Amino acid sequence: MTFNYFEHDLASLHEQLVNKEITATELTEATLDNIAATDEQLQAFISTNPDEALAQAKLIDEKGNFDNVLTGIPVGLKDNLATKGIQTTGASHILEGFKPIYNATVVEKLFNNGAVSVGKTNMDEFAMGGSTETSYYKKTTNAWDHSKVPGGSSGGSASAVAGGQVPFALGSDTGGSIRQPAAFNGIVGMKPTYGRVSRWGLFAMASSLDQIGPFTRTVQDNAAVLSAIAGFDAHDSTASQREVPDFSKKLTGDVKGLKIAVPKEYFGEGIDPKVAQQVKAAIAQLEALGATVDEVSLPHTKYGVAAYYIIMSSEASSNLQRYDGVRYGFRADDVKNLEDLYVKTRSEGFGDEVKRRIMLGTFSLSAGAYDAFFKKAAKIRTLLIEDFNKVFEKYDVIVGPTAPTVAYGLGEEVDDPTAMYLADVLTIPVNLAGLPGLSVNAGFVDGLPVGLQIIGKPFDEQTVYQTGYAYEQASHLFDQQPDIATKY
Repeated sequence: MTFNYFEHDLASLHEQLVNKEITATELTEATLDNIAATDEQLQAFISTNPDEALAQAKLIDEKGNFDNVLTGIPVGLKDNLATKGIQTTGASHILEGFKPIYNATVVEKLFNNGAVSVGKTNMDEFAMGGSTETSYYKKTTNAWDHSKVPGGSSGGSASAVAGGQVPFALGSDTGGSIRQPAAFNGIVGMKPTYGRVSRWGLFAMASSLDQIGPFTRTVQDNAAVLSAIAGFDAHDSTASQREVPDFSKKLTGDVKGLKIAVPKEYFGEGIDPKVAQQVKAAIAQLEALGATVDEVSLPHTKYGVAAYYIIMSSEASSNLQRYDGVRYGFRADDVKNLEDLYVKTRSEGFGDEVKRRIMLGTFSLSAGAYDAFFKKAAKIRTLLIEDFNKVFEKYDVIVGPTAPTVAYGLGEEVDDPTAMYLADVLTIPVNLAGLPGLSVNAGFVDGLPVGLQIIGKPFDEQTVYQTGYAYEQASHLFDQQPDIATKY
């Protein structure tokens, strides 16, 4: 049997499990059936793990303890999150068949809360891309239009939630890789403050930028999942020791007196006028709910993309040195010596986008280019942080579009890296500054979802969620369902 997740949030699923209207095993079986019924269209999962998932669900049923809202609830995990004994590839040929010997901290936290992992979702290879088209294994489609991209790099997780395969999923966000696919698929995606969630067990791309966060259909569900996965971790030296609040507690729908800043740069050149119109209407709705709205300036926004691609690729070139064919993963055949092993394994194991970023990063860190590129990019990062700090002296949140356009066609930009890089112009500054950012559905343009991005002060996810929840409850856009919902 399949299960219609469009009719249930986490609270209602939890209630059914508590009242024994459904068991964790039945819910897991139904979720696996959901994936089987729709993944030919969505291509959201690289792999599923039915045996392990059903065994996990059976243990939960035997214990019969459903005190936690996530207990017995199936989840999809982005394939760059380590899962013990289950293939984890980063969507790369170089890690095909690799089975980690430990769980990522976020995976362990979900398991401790009783969630059931049903499979690993597709992504851009090593999270390098904005459309989930650089995956070695498959090309995921948008839940609303299967001829369009789902966004990236966490496109598999976004499409799986938007397409009703699972009630929630985890992704990672280095320059917009949760928020942009959430926007393209009309769901809720949160990139928490840097350090709020442990990165231990996440395949690193850019260690000073990466953050793990949840995809859900509603803001309340998203807040519940973040509460479960956030917190200090001794394994991660960048994990914050700040107390983790219950992010769901302040979701009242009341934003009277909230001070909202709208950067003029977020509505400049390159933003689709139809997208801008839809986002402005969403901001007007927040104003009608009692928030005050002012236009502000974030003057260094225009340098964000250039700075990001130097910093990100430099860190990626260092992080990806570990994939050499010696210790784990793919190893090239017919090699003559150690150097030949390295060259052949990495040449055959990595895709074009990964090679492009490794080369760019290695060049940026080289003796002749470090001062001219990496050092200047780091200075721009500081200026961007200062821009945000000035605005947050007077305002509670910053609001604007998540992406400059709606989802584009499969194959449309994959061969034009520059165009794809520029698509992250509105999300990248948030990562460079380490801030929390949320994307919620702001409506539709030509039948495709538009994202409203809400940016908060460091470690103030509660106000971000409060703003998103107020808009969501007023707009009721989460009631909208893609055509694939008829499959359930």
